[in-house]
Amino acid sequence: MAPHQPDPAPGAEPERGFLVAVLPQGADAEEELNELRELLRTAGVEPVGELVQRRAEPDSRTYVGKGKLHELKEAFAAAQGESLIVDDDLEPSQQRRLENELSARVVDRTQLILDIFAQHAVTAEGKLQVELAQLEYNLPRMRGLWRHLERLGGGIGTRGPGEAQLETDRRLARRRIGVLKERLRRLEKRRETQRKSRRSSATPVIALAGYTNAGKSTLLNALTSAGVSVNDRLFETLDPTTRGFEQDGRRYLVTDTVGFIRRLPHQLVEGFAATLEETLFSDLVLHVADASERDGRLEETIAAVEAVLKEIGAAALPIELVLNKIDRVDPLRRRRLTNRFPEALQISAATGEGLPELRERIAVRFGERFEPVRILVPYEDGKTLADLYSLGTPIEERADRADGVLITARLPRSEIARFAEYLVVERPAAAKRA
Repeated sequence: MAPHQPDPAPGAEPERGFLVAVLPQGADAEEELNELRELLRTAGVEPVGELVQRRAEPDSRTYVGKGKLHELKEAFAAAQGESLIVDDDLEPSQQRRLENELSARVVDRTQLILDIFAQHAVTAEGKLQVELAQLEYNLPRMRGLWRHLERLGGGIGTRGPGEAQLETDRRLARRRIGVLKERLRRLEKRRETQRKSRRSSATPVIALAGYTNAGKSTLLNALTSAGVSVNDRLFETLDPTTRGFEQDGRRYLVTDTVGFIRRLPHQLVEGFAATLEETLFSDLVLHVADASERDGRLEETIAAVEAVLKEIGAAALPIELVLNKIDRVDPLRRRRLTNRFPEALQISAATGEGLPELRERIAVRFGERFEPVRILVPYEDGKTLADLYSLGTPIEERADRADGVLITARLPRSEIARFAEYLVVERPAAAKRA
Protein backbone atom coordinates (compact mmCIF):
# COMPACT_ATOMS: atom_id res chain seq x y z
CA MET A 1 0.00 0.00 0.00
CA ALA A 2 2.92 2.38 0.24
CA PRO A 3 3.91 4.03 -1.92
CA HIS A 4 0.32 4.68 -2.81
CA GLN A 5 -1.17 2.95 -5.79
CA PRO A 6 -4.24 4.13 -7.70
CA ASP A 7 -7.58 3.08 -6.28
CA PRO A 8 -8.84 -0.19 -7.77
CA ALA A 9 -11.20 0.08 -10.67
CA PRO A 10 -14.91 -0.35 -9.96
CA GLY A 11 -15.65 -4.02 -9.51
CA ALA A 12 -12.01 -4.93 -8.76
CA GLU A 13 -11.31 -7.13 -5.76
CA PRO A 14 -10.14 -5.13 -2.71
CA GLU A 15 -6.80 -5.97 -1.12
CA ARG A 16 -7.10 -8.66 1.58
CA GLY A 17 -5.55 -7.48 4.85
CA PHE A 18 -4.86 -9.51 8.00
CA LEU A 19 -4.82 -7.45 11.23
CA VAL A 20 -2.40 -8.00 14.09
CA ALA A 21 -1.92 -6.08 17.34
CA VAL A 22 0.16 -6.47 20.51
CA LEU A 23 -1.76 -5.07 23.48
CA PRO A 24 -1.02 -4.93 27.21
CA GLN A 25 -3.31 -6.66 29.65
CA GLY A 26 -6.46 -4.62 30.28
CA ALA A 27 -6.47 -2.83 26.93
CA ASP A 28 -9.78 -3.02 25.05
CA ALA A 29 -8.92 -5.11 21.99
CA GLU A 30 -12.26 -4.48 20.30
CA GLU A 31 -11.86 -0.73 20.64
CA GLU A 32 -8.30 -0.82 19.34
CA LEU A 33 -9.17 -2.97 16.35
CA ASN A 34 -12.33 -0.98 15.58
CA GLU A 35 -10.23 2.05 14.70
CA LEU A 36 -7.84 -0.09 12.65
CA ARG A 37 -10.79 -1.61 10.79
CA GLU A 38 -12.08 1.90 10.04
CA LEU A 39 -8.66 2.90 8.72
CA LEU A 40 -8.67 -0.16 6.47
CA ARG A 41 -12.16 0.62 5.20
CA THR A 42 -11.00 4.12 4.32
CA ALA A 43 -7.94 2.70 2.54
CA GLY A 44 -10.08 0.26 0.53
CA VAL A 45 -8.74 -2.90 2.22
CA GLU A 46 -10.90 -5.87 3.21
CA PRO A 47 -10.08 -7.33 6.67
CA VAL A 48 -9.92 -11.13 6.37
CA GLY A 49 -8.57 -12.08 9.78
CA GLU A 50 -7.31 -10.79 13.12
CA LEU A 51 -4.84 -11.83 15.78
CA VAL A 52 -4.12 -10.16 19.13
CA GLN A 53 -1.26 -10.98 21.49
CA ARG A 54 -1.29 -9.86 25.11
CA ARG A 55 2.15 -8.78 26.29
CA ALA A 56 3.67 -5.70 27.93
CA GLU A 57 5.87 -4.77 24.94
CA PRO A 58 6.10 -5.97 21.33
CA ASP A 59 8.94 -8.38 20.55
CA SER A 60 12.00 -6.40 19.45
CA ARG A 61 12.70 -8.77 16.53
CA THR A 62 9.40 -9.90 15.08
CA TYR A 63 6.79 -7.72 16.89
CA VAL A 64 4.86 -10.79 18.12
CA GLY A 65 6.56 -13.44 20.24
CA LYS A 66 8.13 -16.57 18.77
CA GLY A 67 5.19 -18.86 19.58
CA LYS A 68 2.64 -16.31 18.39
CA LEU A 69 4.59 -15.85 15.15
CA HIS A 70 3.99 -19.52 14.27
CA GLU A 71 0.28 -19.07 14.98
CA LEU A 72 0.24 -15.88 12.90
CA LYS A 73 1.82 -17.60 9.89
CA GLU A 74 -0.81 -20.35 9.97
CA ALA A 75 -3.72 -17.94 10.42
CA PHE A 76 -2.43 -15.60 7.70
CA ALA A 77 -2.12 -18.46 5.23
CA ALA A 78 -5.56 -19.86 6.12
CA ALA A 79 -7.18 -16.45 5.61
CA GLN A 80 -5.38 -16.07 2.26
CA GLY A 81 -4.19 -12.63 3.29
CA GLU A 82 -2.26 -10.47 0.86
CA SER A 83 -0.83 -8.02 3.39
CA LEU A 84 -0.27 -7.97 7.14
CA ILE A 85 -1.59 -4.81 8.80
CA VAL A 86 0.13 -4.03 12.11
CA ASP A 87 -1.58 -1.68 14.57
CA ASP A 88 1.73 -0.18 15.64
CA ASP A 89 4.79 1.56 14.27
CA LEU A 90 7.44 -1.01 13.31
CA GLU A 91 11.19 -0.68 13.26
CA PRO A 92 12.59 -1.35 9.77
CA SER A 93 14.21 -4.56 11.05
CA GLN A 94 10.92 -5.82 12.51
CA GLN A 95 9.16 -5.10 9.25
CA ARG A 96 11.78 -6.96 7.19
CA ARG A 97 11.72 -10.03 9.45
CA LEU A 98 7.92 -10.23 9.35
CA GLU A 99 7.95 -9.91 5.56
CA ASN A 100 10.52 -12.70 5.32
CA GLU A 101 8.53 -14.96 7.65
CA LEU A 102 5.20 -14.43 5.88
CA SER A 103 6.50 -13.82 2.34
CA ALA A 104 4.00 -10.97 2.14
CA ARG A 105 3.80 -7.19 2.45
CA VAL A 106 3.78 -5.85 6.00
CA VAL A 107 2.15 -2.46 6.54
CA ASP A 108 2.43 -0.66 9.87
CA ARG A 109 0.11 1.99 11.26
CA THR A 110 2.05 4.98 9.93
CA GLN A 111 2.33 3.45 6.46
CA LEU A 112 -1.42 2.77 6.41
CA ILE A 113 -2.28 6.34 7.41
CA LEU A 114 0.17 7.70 4.83
CA ASP A 115 -1.59 5.63 2.17
CA ILE A 116 -4.91 7.18 3.16
CA PHE A 117 -3.35 10.64 3.12
CA ALA A 118 -2.05 9.95 -0.39
CA GLN A 119 -5.56 9.04 -1.54
CA HIS A 120 -7.11 12.18 -0.08
CA ALA A 121 -4.55 14.90 -0.83
CA VAL A 122 -6.03 17.26 -3.43
CA THR A 123 -4.03 20.49 -3.51
CA ALA A 124 -0.42 20.83 -4.60
CA GLU A 125 0.62 21.54 -1.01
CA GLY A 126 -1.20 18.49 0.34
CA LYS A 127 0.49 16.26 -2.23
CA LEU A 128 3.91 17.72 -1.37
CA GLN A 129 3.31 17.08 2.33
CA VAL A 130 2.31 13.46 1.65
CA GLU A 131 5.34 12.84 -0.59
CA LEU A 132 7.66 14.34 2.02
CA ALA A 133 6.20 12.20 4.82
CA GLN A 134 6.43 9.06 2.67
CA LEU A 135 10.07 9.72 1.72
CA GLU A 136 11.06 10.35 5.35
CA TYR A 137 9.25 7.15 6.35
CA ASN A 138 10.86 5.05 3.60
CA LEU A 139 14.43 6.40 3.87
CA PRO A 140 15.53 4.12 6.76
CA ARG A 141 13.73 1.19 5.10
CA MET A 142 15.52 1.36 1.76
CA ARG A 143 17.91 -1.46 2.57
CA GLY A 144 14.95 -3.84 2.56
CA LEU A 145 14.30 -2.94 -1.06
CA TRP A 146 17.67 -4.45 -1.97
CA ARG A 147 17.42 -7.72 -0.05
CA HIS A 148 17.12 -9.64 -3.35
CA LEU A 149 20.78 -8.66 -3.99
CA GLU A 150 21.83 -9.61 -0.47
CA ARG A 151 20.49 -13.14 -1.05
CA LEU A 152 22.93 -13.60 -3.95
CA GLY A 153 25.72 -13.92 -1.41
CA GLY A 154 27.75 -10.77 -1.97
CA GLY A 155 30.92 -10.33 -3.95
CA ILE A 156 31.71 -8.53 -7.17
CA GLY A 157 28.64 -7.92 -9.25
CA THR A 158 26.28 -8.41 -6.32
CA ARG A 159 26.99 -6.69 -3.03
CA GLY A 160 29.09 -3.89 -4.48
CA PRO A 161 26.62 -2.67 -7.12
CA GLY A 162 23.76 -3.22 -4.71
CA GLU A 163 25.41 -1.12 -2.04
CA ALA A 164 26.26 1.55 -4.61
CA GLN A 165 22.68 1.63 -5.86
CA LEU A 166 21.39 1.79 -2.30
CA GLU A 167 23.55 4.82 -1.57
CA THR A 168 22.46 6.41 -4.85
CA ASP A 169 18.81 5.91 -3.93
CA ARG A 170 19.36 7.34 -0.48
CA ARG A 171 21.15 10.37 -1.92
CA LEU A 172 18.34 10.96 -4.42
CA ALA A 173 15.75 10.59 -1.66
CA ARG A 174 17.56 13.10 0.57
CA ARG A 175 17.86 15.52 -2.35
CA ARG A 176 14.16 15.17 -3.08
CA ILE A 177 13.35 15.73 0.61
CA GLY A 178 15.32 18.99 0.47
CA VAL A 179 13.46 20.10 -2.67
CA LEU A 180 10.07 19.32 -1.10
CA LYS A 181 10.91 21.17 2.11
CA GLU A 182 11.95 24.24 0.12
CA ARG A 183 8.72 24.18 -1.91
CA LEU A 184 6.69 23.86 1.28
CA ARG A 185 8.60 26.79 2.80
CA ARG A 186 7.67 28.94 -0.19
CA LEU A 187 4.04 27.92 0.13
CA GLU A 188 4.19 28.72 3.84
CA LYS A 189 5.47 32.24 3.06
CA ARG A 190 2.52 32.72 0.72
CA ARG A 191 0.12 31.57 3.43
CA GLU A 192 1.79 33.90 5.94
CA THR A 193 1.08 36.80 3.57
CA GLN A 194 -2.56 35.74 3.55
CA ARG A 195 -2.56 35.58 7.36
CA LYS A 196 -1.13 39.11 7.60
CA SER A 197 -3.94 40.32 5.36
CA ARG A 198 -6.48 38.70 7.65
CA ARG A 199 -4.84 40.18 10.75
CA SER A 200 -4.77 43.68 9.25
CA SER A 201 -8.50 43.46 8.60
CA ALA A 202 -9.07 42.29 12.20
CA THR A 203 -11.46 39.68 10.81
CA PRO A 204 -11.78 36.93 13.45
CA VAL A 205 -10.41 33.58 12.32
CA ILE A 206 -11.97 30.41 13.72
CA ALA A 207 -10.24 27.03 13.33
CA LEU A 208 -12.18 23.78 13.34
CA ALA A 209 -10.24 21.05 15.15
CA GLY A 210 -11.40 17.60 16.09
CA TYR A 211 -11.10 13.88 15.75
CA THR A 212 -11.23 12.68 12.18
CA ASN A 213 -14.78 12.05 10.95
CA ALA A 214 -16.33 14.16 13.75
CA GLY A 215 -18.12 16.34 11.17
CA LYS A 216 -15.81 19.35 10.88
CA SER A 217 -16.21 19.65 7.11
CA THR A 218 -19.99 19.31 7.39
CA LEU A 219 -19.94 22.13 9.95
CA LEU A 220 -17.76 24.28 7.67
CA ASN A 221 -20.27 23.76 4.86
CA ALA A 222 -23.22 24.52 7.14
CA LEU A 223 -21.67 27.77 8.39
CA THR A 224 -20.21 29.03 5.11
CA SER A 225 -21.65 27.01 2.17
CA ALA A 226 -18.07 25.98 1.37
CA GLY A 227 -18.90 22.81 -0.59
CA VAL A 228 -16.10 20.77 1.04
CA SER A 229 -16.16 16.97 0.58
CA VAL A 230 -17.96 15.27 3.47
CA ASN A 231 -17.70 11.56 2.66
CA ASP A 232 -17.95 9.27 5.70
CA ARG A 233 -14.26 8.33 5.75
CA LEU A 234 -11.32 9.02 8.03
CA PHE A 235 -9.02 11.87 6.95
CA GLU A 236 -11.44 13.01 4.26
CA THR A 237 -10.04 16.54 4.55
CA LEU A 238 -6.27 17.09 4.51
CA ASP A 239 -5.88 20.51 2.95
CA PRO A 240 -6.90 23.57 4.99
CA THR A 241 -9.98 25.27 3.61
CA THR A 242 -10.91 28.80 4.71
CA ARG A 243 -14.32 30.31 4.03
CA GLY A 244 -16.27 33.23 5.50
CA PHE A 245 -19.71 33.88 6.93
CA GLU A 246 -21.48 36.93 8.37
CA GLN A 247 -23.35 37.34 11.62
CA ASP A 248 -24.92 40.61 12.84
CA GLY A 249 -23.18 42.52 10.06
CA ARG A 250 -19.71 41.21 10.90
CA ARG A 251 -17.55 38.85 8.87
CA TYR A 252 -15.82 35.77 10.27
CA LEU A 253 -13.39 33.33 8.64
CA VAL A 254 -13.59 29.60 9.37
CA THR A 255 -10.72 27.20 8.60
CA ASP A 256 -11.10 23.42 8.43
CA THR A 257 -7.94 21.40 9.14
CA VAL A 258 -6.83 17.76 8.99
CA GLY A 259 -8.58 15.51 11.50
CA PHE A 260 -6.76 14.07 14.47
CA ILE A 261 -6.63 10.46 15.60
CA ARG A 262 -5.39 8.47 18.57
CA ARG A 263 -1.65 7.87 18.32
CA LEU A 264 -1.31 10.14 15.30
CA PRO A 265 2.29 9.35 14.29
CA HIS A 266 4.64 12.14 15.31
CA GLN A 267 6.22 12.37 11.86
CA LEU A 268 2.76 13.00 10.40
CA VAL A 269 2.24 15.86 12.84
CA GLU A 270 5.60 17.23 11.68
CA GLY A 271 4.90 16.56 8.00
CA PHE A 272 1.57 18.36 8.19
CA ALA A 273 2.82 21.13 10.45
CA ALA A 274 1.98 23.76 7.84
CA THR A 275 -1.61 22.55 7.73
CA LEU A 276 -1.93 22.26 11.49
CA GLU A 277 -0.36 25.68 11.98
CA GLU A 278 -3.56 27.22 10.61
CA THR A 279 -4.93 26.38 14.05
CA LEU A 280 -2.13 28.36 15.73
CA PHE A 281 -3.00 31.54 13.84
CA SER A 282 -6.68 31.49 14.72
CA ASP A 283 -8.48 33.62 17.28
CA LEU A 284 -10.71 30.77 18.41
CA VAL A 285 -10.61 26.98 18.12
CA LEU A 286 -13.89 25.12 17.81
CA HIS A 287 -13.13 21.62 19.06
CA VAL A 288 -15.73 19.49 17.24
CA ALA A 289 -16.52 16.15 18.89
CA ASP A 290 -18.93 13.38 17.87
CA ALA A 291 -21.72 13.36 20.45
CA SER A 292 -23.01 10.00 19.19
CA GLU A 293 -19.91 8.16 20.42
CA ARG A 294 -20.26 6.17 23.63
CA ASP A 295 -18.96 7.86 26.80
CA GLY A 296 -15.56 6.19 26.98
CA ARG A 297 -14.86 6.62 23.28
CA LEU A 298 -16.00 10.26 23.32
CA GLU A 299 -13.63 11.11 26.15
CA GLU A 300 -10.77 9.28 24.39
CA THR A 301 -11.26 11.25 21.18
CA ILE A 302 -11.49 14.55 23.07
CA ALA A 303 -8.27 13.68 24.93
CA ALA A 304 -6.53 12.72 21.66
CA VAL A 305 -7.38 16.08 20.08
CA GLU A 306 -6.30 17.98 23.18
CA ALA A 307 -2.97 16.11 23.10
CA VAL A 308 -2.27 17.12 19.48
CA LEU A 309 -3.35 20.73 20.14
CA LYS A 310 -0.87 20.79 23.00
CA GLU A 311 1.86 19.25 20.83
CA ILE A 312 1.51 21.95 18.14
CA GLY A 313 1.32 24.74 20.74
CA ALA A 314 -2.36 25.59 20.31
CA ALA A 315 -3.57 24.61 23.79
CA ALA A 316 -3.24 28.22 25.03
CA LEU A 317 -5.75 29.51 22.47
CA PRO A 318 -9.42 30.07 23.39
CA ILE A 319 -11.18 26.73 22.77
CA GLU A 320 -14.92 26.05 22.59
CA LEU A 321 -16.09 22.43 22.71
CA VAL A 322 -18.89 21.72 20.22
CA LEU A 323 -20.78 18.41 20.42
CA ASN A 324 -21.80 17.59 16.86
CA LYS A 325 -24.19 14.91 15.50
CA ILE A 326 -26.63 15.58 18.32
CA ASP A 327 -29.45 14.50 15.98
CA ARG A 328 -28.24 10.92 16.54
CA VAL A 329 -28.60 11.19 20.34
CA ASP A 330 -31.72 10.40 22.40
CA PRO A 331 -33.09 12.86 25.03
CA LEU A 332 -31.62 10.95 27.99
CA ARG A 333 -28.17 10.95 26.42
CA ARG A 334 -28.49 14.68 25.69
CA ARG A 335 -29.14 15.39 29.37
CA ARG A 336 -26.13 13.31 30.36
CA LEU A 337 -23.97 15.21 27.89
CA THR A 338 -25.24 18.51 29.31
CA ASN A 339 -24.24 17.39 32.79
CA ARG A 340 -20.85 16.12 31.61
CA PHE A 341 -20.02 19.12 29.36
CA PRO A 342 -22.16 22.02 30.66
CA GLU A 343 -20.38 24.72 28.59
CA ALA A 344 -20.43 22.79 25.31
CA LEU A 345 -22.92 23.65 22.58
CA GLN A 346 -24.91 20.72 21.22
CA ILE A 347 -25.39 20.98 17.47
CA SER A 348 -26.08 19.02 14.32
CA ALA A 349 -24.20 20.33 11.32
CA ALA A 350 -26.26 17.94 9.16
CA THR A 351 -29.72 19.21 10.24
CA GLY A 352 -28.81 22.75 11.32
CA GLU A 353 -29.90 22.24 14.93
CA GLY A 354 -27.98 24.53 17.28
CA LEU A 355 -26.21 26.45 14.51
CA PRO A 356 -27.96 29.79 15.24
CA GLU A 357 -26.79 29.49 18.86
CA LEU A 358 -23.26 28.68 17.68
CA ARG A 359 -23.13 31.72 15.40
CA GLU A 360 -24.46 33.92 18.19
CA ARG A 361 -21.89 32.62 20.67
CA ILE A 362 -19.13 33.41 18.17
CA ALA A 363 -20.55 36.91 17.64
CA VAL A 364 -20.74 37.58 21.39
CA ARG A 365 -17.15 36.38 21.91
CA PHE A 366 -15.83 38.87 19.35
CA GLY A 367 -18.38 41.61 19.97
CA GLU A 368 -15.94 43.84 21.82
CA ARG A 369 -13.44 43.72 18.96
CA PHE A 370 -15.52 46.14 16.86
CA GLU A 371 -16.93 49.56 17.66
CA PRO A 372 -19.63 51.40 15.70
CA VAL A 373 -18.26 54.67 14.23
CA ARG A 374 -19.15 57.38 11.74
CA ILE A 375 -16.33 58.61 9.50
CA LEU A 376 -16.42 61.59 7.14
CA VAL A 377 -13.78 61.28 4.42
CA PRO A 378 -13.20 64.29 2.11
CA TYR A 379 -13.43 63.52 -1.59
CA GLU A 380 -9.82 64.52 -2.18
CA ASP A 381 -8.67 61.91 0.36
CA GLY A 382 -9.52 58.82 -1.66
CA LYS A 383 -6.64 56.78 -0.21
CA THR A 384 -8.19 56.93 3.27
CA LEU A 385 -11.46 55.65 1.85
CA ALA A 386 -9.62 52.82 0.11
CA ASP A 387 -7.80 51.95 3.36
CA LEU A 388 -11.13 51.80 5.15
CA TYR A 389 -12.57 49.35 2.63
CA SER A 390 -9.39 47.26 2.60
CA LEU A 391 -9.98 46.40 6.26
CA GLY A 392 -12.97 44.29 5.26
CA THR A 393 -14.91 46.25 7.86
CA PRO A 394 -18.69 45.82 7.79
CA ILE A 395 -19.87 49.00 6.06
CA GLU A 396 -23.42 49.56 7.25
CA GLU A 397 -24.17 52.79 5.38
CA ARG A 398 -22.51 55.16 2.91
CA ALA A 399 -23.80 58.64 2.10
CA ASP A 400 -22.31 61.13 -0.38
CA ARG A 401 -22.39 64.69 1.03
CA ALA A 402 -21.12 68.03 -0.17
CA ASP A 403 -18.12 67.85 2.15
CA GLY A 404 -17.24 64.19 1.54
CA VAL A 405 -18.34 60.60 2.01
CA LEU A 406 -20.02 59.74 5.33
CA ILE A 407 -19.41 56.11 6.31
CA THR A 408 -21.22 54.29 9.11
CA ALA A 409 -19.29 51.14 9.96
CA ARG A 410 -18.07 48.77 12.66
CA LEU A 411 -14.37 49.44 12.94
CA PRO A 412 -11.83 47.19 14.71
CA ARG A 413 -10.83 48.93 17.95
CA SER A 414 -7.17 48.51 17.03
CA GLU A 415 -7.71 50.56 13.85
CA ILE A 416 -9.71 53.49 15.23
CA ALA A 417 -6.59 55.62 15.88
CA ARG A 418 -5.71 55.52 12.16
CA PHE A 419 -8.95 57.29 11.27
CA ALA A 420 -9.22 59.53 14.34
CA GLU A 421 -9.12 62.81 12.39
CA TYR A 422 -12.10 61.70 10.27
CA LEU A 423 -14.34 60.54 13.12
CA VAL A 424 -17.70 62.28 13.43
CA VAL A 425 -18.52 62.72 17.10
CA GLU A 426 -22.18 63.34 17.88
CA ARG A 427 -22.73 66.15 20.38
CA PRO A 428 -25.04 65.48 23.37
CA ALA A 429 -28.63 66.68 22.90
CA ALA A 430 -28.31 69.35 25.67
CA ALA A 431 -25.29 70.89 23.96
CA LYS A 432 -27.21 71.10 20.67
CA ARG A 433 -30.12 73.03 22.33
CA ALA A 434 -27.72 75.46 24.01
